[in-house]
Amino acid sequence: MRGLMIKLAAVAAATTMMAAGVRTAMDADLPVYRATSGVSGNIKSIGSDTMNNLMTLWGEEFKAFYPSTQVEVEGKGSSTAPPALIEGQAQFGPMSRAMKSSEVDKFEAAFGYKPVALRTAIDSLAVFVHKDCPLDEISIDQLTQVFSVQGENMTWGDLGVNDLGFKNRPISLYGRNSASGTYGYFKKVALQGNDYKTTVKEQPGSSAVVQGIATDRYAMGYSGIGYATADVKMLRVSLDGQEAFPPSGEFANSGDYPLARFLYVYVNADPVNGLDPLRAEFIRLIFSKQGQEVVSKDGYFPVSAEIARQDLEAVGLEPGF
Repeated sequence: MRGLMIKLAAVAAATTMMAAGVRTAMDADLPVYRATSGVSGNIKSIGSDTMNNLMTLWGEEFKAFYPSTQVEVEGKGSSTAPPALIEGQAQFGPMSRAMKSSEVDKFEAAFGYKPVALRTAIDSLAVFVHKDCPLDEISIDQLTQVFSVQGENMTWGDLGVNDLGFKNRPISLYGRNSASGTYGYFKKVALQGNDYKTTVKEQPGSSAVVQGIATDRYAMGYSGIGYATADVKMLRVSLDGQEAFPPSGEFANSGDYPLARFLYVYVNADPVNGLDPLRAEFIRLIFSKQGQEVVSKDGYFPVSAEIARQDLEAVGLEPGF
């Protein structure tokens, strides 16, 4: 029953993404970004660690167009984005999950309107093991047993590994801390809402998870696909009793890979006064060819021109394409 519920949720999410025009390859209809006048000032981004690289790379691209601007990125977890926006500490709040209703309510209580979620990229949350690990795939139910309090402490043999060097070894678990949107997303989908085992080694950042696994032969953990290195291996993931799929863009869009998600940037967009030129042009850059090329270079999957159009309009910007 739990597997069926996750499958339905994955299909629903994929249907939404496909209806919105999500594609794996770069959409040829995305506009080329061109600099304009009247743009100056400093940008502060506070939020998701998963999106640190993306925000930094977008900032570098933006500064190339506007040399007098500065972009500062602080990534301590998705849960830090909503209060930073509410308190005016940041203009942009990157999050690797959607805001919780309680977070939206606090924002609306402060401003009288809701924050706007910009769907800036697509990420497949990957399950990583050491490159020498003989395991190639895992199911959602197995992930629940491995990482959550629903299961006992497990060895690799419990997952069907017969290699004598692994079979009787305990699985060493790596994950994110509770401030992370990745932590919450993995708990909701892979752990099917159950609590994490206390033995999970919580890491302060996405890259730290992968680095830990790379140096621990018997490790398993989860992180964004953009943090993959040659020292780790990504497992194919299945819904129980079905085919396992890799975390590629193709299978993220089809709903076959069950751990795919949007990466969001939240903004405070006053529906009456609109955005200042600094924030408006930064958002235009994100949804341009150059901005989505950054997404691809950082290991994630670009969004479509249709998503770009919808989200530009959501903050009161004319798409112009």
